[in-house]
Amino acid sequence: MNTMQRALALGLGAVLLQALLLIAFAWPAANIAPRDLPLAVTGPQAGMISDRLAEHSPDAFDISTPADEVAARAAIANREVYGAIVTGDGPPRVLVASGASPAVAQQLTQIGQQLSGAPAARVEDVVAADSDDPRGTAFGAMVLPLVMSGIAAGVLFALLIPAVGGQVIGLATFSVAGGLLSMAIIQGWMSVVPGSYLVLASVAGLVSFAVAGAVVGLAAVIGRAGIGVAALTMLLVGNPFSAATSAPELLPQPWGVVGQLLPPGAAASLLRSVAFFDGAAAAGPFAVLLIWAAAALVLLGVAALRGRAVPEPTSVRNTVPVG
Repeated sequence: MNTMQRALALGLGAVLLQALLLIAFAWPAANIAPRDLPLAVTGPQAGMISDRLAEHSPDAFDISTPADEVAARAAIANREVYGAIVTGDGPPRVLVASGASPAVAQQLTQIGQQLSGAPAARVEDVVAADSDDPRGTAFGAMVLPLVMSGIAAGVLFALLIPAVGGQVIGLATFSVAGGLLSMAIIQGWMSVVPGSYLVLASVAGLVSFAVAGAVVGLAAVIGRAGIGVAALTMLLVGNPFSAATSAPELLPQPWGVVGQLLPPGAAASLLRSVAFFDGAAAAGPFAVLLIWAAAALVLLGVAALRGRAVPEPTSVRNTVPVG
């Protein structure tokens, strides 16, 4: 392949990548809508409200009917539902949790306005987002830098540190120091995420290790192609379907579920749980990140064992026969 052909091929490849990026990022955003979104409805008119919601928006909500408002509030606090509609005291009241998803809270507020027939529905935010980030913009924006920095660190470790032991040390250093520094910026300087600093820093460090480890581990086992596989998986699938700015139930399915099985989506869910809900529903995303981190170590272990199995080259000494 001459230079002109190579340039043409690279140009077409770049166009294909651009199209994939546009589809990956724009398509989910253009199809935001409730899909089996967990919602509680309680009170004497719960059955009627549930029927109206099911008739107006089939398959939009997964409706539960707790015994009373106290139980509905508990379900919100435990991250079992995103909000609740309370009936029996005049027009329906809406309980939302912008800490779980500002996008869902806005949609539930609109539903409350439609049900009450008033422009200003009675809405209470029982688990509010941080007062310095009421719309969750900064929270949603912090996931992508964590992912991109993890990819960049993984690429550097894979290309510049040949020894597996050195790569593990680099990953550990990056995850610990990166977690502490990133949360010092997000929580200490910008003050947009509440909760325990050390817990949040630990989560950020685990995310960094999982992302960078995926890059390094795959590169160690299958070569430089592993860098591309890991990076494209995190960027083309993981980030746009992470639901960091919305909710998994608002994304096209099954991509909303798939996104939660990748580090970016698990990171967003786990950070929300520890920041706003005292760790409620944190076990699932925490397990996902642990599995990715463990898989990275396993891949590096396989690469180390495979390297030891390669026989050392033997030197051949040229001897001159003595006559």
